[in-house]
Amino acid sequence: MAQASWPDPADSRVVTDVQHEKLAARYSDDGVYGNPGDAAVVTAGVGLTVLVRAGVYGSLRGHGWTSGTTGDTLPVDANSSGQTRIDRVVLRLDRSTWTVRAVVKPGTPGAGAPALTQATGDTGLYEIPLADVTVLNGAAAVTVTRRELWVGSRVRPCTSSSRNPLPNVGEMCLETDTGTVRMWDGTTWAVLRKTDATVNADVTLTAWTATGASVMERRGDICVLRTAYFERKGSNLSTASDSRLPLLIPSAHRHAYLQMHTPVYVTGSRIGVVTLYPDNHDRAGQLWITTHPGINVGQTIGTTTMTWAV
Repeated sequence: MAQASWPDPADSRVVTDVQHEKLAARYSDDGVYGNPGDAAVVTAGVGLTVLVRAGVYGSLRGHGWTSGTTGDTLPVDANSSGQTRIDRVVLRLDRSTWTVRAVVKPGTPGAGAPALTQATGDTGLYEIPLADVTVLNGAAAVTVTRRELWVGSRVRPCTSSSRNPLPNVGEMCLETDTGTVRMWDGTTWAVLRKTDATVNADVTLTAWTATGASVMERRGDICVLRTAYFERKGSNLSTASDSRLPLLIPSAHRHAYLQMHTPVYVTGSRIGVVTLYPDNHDRAGQLWITTHPGINVGQTIGTTTMTWAV
C-alpha cells in the first residue's frame, strides 16, 4: 500500500472508523475522566446487578463515552458452580459496531478475574477495567471492588491497588494514596519518587508506656525512626520473653522484607536489642524488645534511632 493520510481532500475528507481510531487513540489516555477521590463509577446494585454511576465521561481508543444522565444497571449471572466467581465490569470498544459500552465480563469460578481483551488491529474488542465483581456460590447479591482507570494529565492518577494492569512501556502513574510516582519499564512499575512524610508512630499498649513520641521521618526512599523512652508496666519481663513495644510503622513506610536490629540501654546501664519487623512478617511494622537482661516494672528502655530504605 502506498503512503496515505487523512482527512484527505481526494476522499471528501471522509474518515472511517478505523482511521479515526488510528488518529485519535493517543490523543488521550484510555479511561474515565476524574480521579480516585471521585465516587465509584460502579457499585453493587439490588440482587445480582451492578450500577454504573450517572454523569461519567471517558475515552477509549479515541472514542468518547458517557454513562448518560441516568446511569445504567447491568445484570450479573447467577453462580451455582460451588466456587466463588470474579467478574469484571469493563469499558469495551466493540469494533463490529464501533460503540463503547460498560459491560459485565463473566469470570471462571475459582480462577480469579477474567483477562482483559485488548485487540489493537482493525477488528475485535478493546477493554479497560472499571470494577471487579465478586459472586459467591449461590449468592443473592454481589460485592464490588473499584478498578477504574483514570485519564491523567499524561501521568495517570491511580491508587497503589489500581494501577493499569496492561500498561505501555514508559507509562507513568501517581498513586494518590501513597504519593508514589512510578513508571512501567516493560517488566515492573519502577519507583521514580516517594512523598516525604513525618509520622507519629506511637500506639497504646498496656505493658508499656512511652515518654515522649516515637517519630518516623521519610525523605525519598530513606526512613529514619527515633523512638520514645519506654517504661515497663503491669508485670516484670523475664529474660526469655520478647515483648512488643508501643510503636507501629505504617505499611507505606516499612521495609518489604528485612528485619532491623539495634542495641538499646535498659535501666542500670544494661544492654538489650530491639527488632523492627518488615512488611512481609506476622509482626509487620511492630517494634519488639527481643534480647534483654530482664526488665522489671518501672524500668525503662532508652531511646534509639533506626534507618532503612523503602
